[in-house]
Amino acid sequence: MSAFWQNTISQAISFRRELHCEPELSWHETRTAQKIRKALGDLNIDWSPCAGTGTLARLNTAAKSASAPHIALRGDIDALPIQEQTGKSWASRQMGCMHACGHDGHTAVLLAAARYLKSVEYQLPGPVTLIFQPAEEGGHGALRMIEAGALQGIDEIYGWHNWPAIPQGKLVCPDGIVMCGNGTFEITVTGQGGHASQPELCRDPVLAGSAMVQALQQVVARRLAPQQAAVLSVTSFNAPSGLTVIPQQAVLGGSIRVPDVATRDAINALIVEVVEHTAHAYGVKAQVNIQPRYNATTNHAKQASRVRAAWLDLAGVDALDTPIRVPIMASEDFSYYLEEIPGAFALVGAGIAGEQAYPCHSPFYDFNDALIEPVTRLYARLVGAPQPTQ
Repeated sequence: MSAFWQNTISQAISFRRELHCEPELSWHETRTAQKIRKALGDLNIDWSPCAGTGTLARLNTAAKSASAPHIALRGDIDALPIQEQTGKSWASRQMGCMHACGHDGHTAVLLAAARYLKSVEYQLPGPVTLIFQPAEEGGHGALRMIEAGALQGIDEIYGWHNWPAIPQGKLVCPDGIVMCGNGTFEITVTGQGGHASQPELCRDPVLAGSAMVQALQQVVARRLAPQQAAVLSVTSFNAPSGLTVIPQQAVLGGSIRVPDVATRDAINALIVEVVEHTAHAYGVKAQVNIQPRYNATTNHAKQASRVRAAWLDLAGVDALDTPIRVPIMASEDFSYYLEEIPGAFALVGAGIAGEQAYPCHSPFYDFNDALIEPVTRLYARLVGAPQPTQ
């Protein structure tokens, strides 16, 4: 391995851990953006802000030929409102905020790619844009980047996500759906509060809400076909009161995961149906507020095939994981890019045999730094760069 390449990966690991120490939530990634922009400036790479804390970096902008598409590579930069419990020396210093999904690692890979691609810039067959995107975690950052012009002139786009449930070194990048779409809902149940000793004079929103939870959890099992990939989870139930008080109101919240718009619409309609009928049965009122979030992340076949071929060439004949793992029921706003232009999104295994692989969004999760080197190579291969010296 050349000293330059070894140093590139070493710097990326250090940068990743530096970002991990100072995570920032969606649309608040000010320091993160400053660090990224300084690193790009130090590499003499042209960059411009996009959608606030987003950054676009451009390489080989003068090159353009019919056979060389303008390719974009994306990394997300935001963190999550989770209190870290990893005990790592580089653990978050921000109370209640951590990089629990590996976006620090995704950003580090993109910066490693930036450093290497800059060193071979005039050997690139076409222009390359690096997209450092904010607010993937529910903030529709990709949409805002697109609206701000991030995809102007771009022909193809590629992205990836580390995935601890897949063995390290394995890659999943199917033609078609790789990650599901999602949505959230909130249900406000209003009854008649009163004394716990006189339930007959009350209309209990806690009891009604509990019945709604039970009924909603049966929607997928009993109202959809068994072959249909979907998840409906009630994730919160808030009805604060005194120990001797039946409250006036309860608020439930949850999430759905769906492979397509038709399934999303069907589940949303069933949520309303179940809630309204249950409310009537318990003598309470209920209001349902449904918020669609991201559509399914659906790969374009040609670009997905390119990713698989590149990974096989780099990592060997056993480097692809079984496609039965997809669609992953988690969601990604990379879907916005793929609805606009051709591209592909890959899941790269982060699980280490014999070790606890904490899932993304766990307070014990940490990005697997061993992924930085191979995925940087993958990005270099996808844009047609010569491979780094072994």
